[in-house]
Amino acid sequence: MSTLSSVPIDYYLVFCSLLFCLGVIGVLIKRNALVILMSVELMINSINLLLAAFSAYTNDPAGQIFVFFIMVVAAAEVAIGLAIIVLIYRTTGSIDINVLNKLKW
Repeated sequence: MSTLSSVPIDYYLVFCSLLFCLGVIGVLIKRNALVILMSVELMINSINLLLAAFSAYTNDPAGQIFVFFIMVVAAAEVAIGLAIIVLIYRTTGSIDINVLNKLKW
């Protein structure tokens, strides 16, 4: 018997929902591009945890394999996002998203 089956799935639902809501609040409230990127990653990781929990709960390894592919795409997203943030910092001297209106034509 695995240790994951001893924890009720409801606990995972509540925990992942709180993590996702925390990420949404970070995206909506913060103006720093790095904090917004970290909040998006927090939302992606909460979804991955819930998907892995449901996969273990139903004894279906397909969800865990899907989590692996989501993590690969998230790593590529972070690399591209950080490159864009570095370019914005070089152009404007700030990573505040309110300064980005300078980049308009």
